[in-house]
Amino acid sequence: RMFKSECHFINGTEKVRLVDRGFYNREEIARYDSDVGRYVGLTPFGEKEARNLNSNPAILEDARNAVDTYCRHNYEVSTPFLVERR
Repeated sequence: RMFKSECHFINGTEKVRLVDRGFYNREEIARYDSDVGRYVGLTPFGEKEARNLNSNPAILEDARNAVDTYCRHNYEVSTPFLVERR
């Protein structure tokens, strides 16, 4: 099992999008998109996982807060590598 988190910055930190992706056997099974605000299953197993995650308010609240605690918090550290390498 593998997880990947991606932060997408538009106009600095004015618009930030977080995408958490879960993989199993090199296949993406589920993802959380901060623009959608919930987990979405991409396979039958992923749909079951997404239902379980979406039914837990604490997990959803942590995912929603990750935009600030993970993306915006690390923006200043990653900016020189992201902006100057266009």
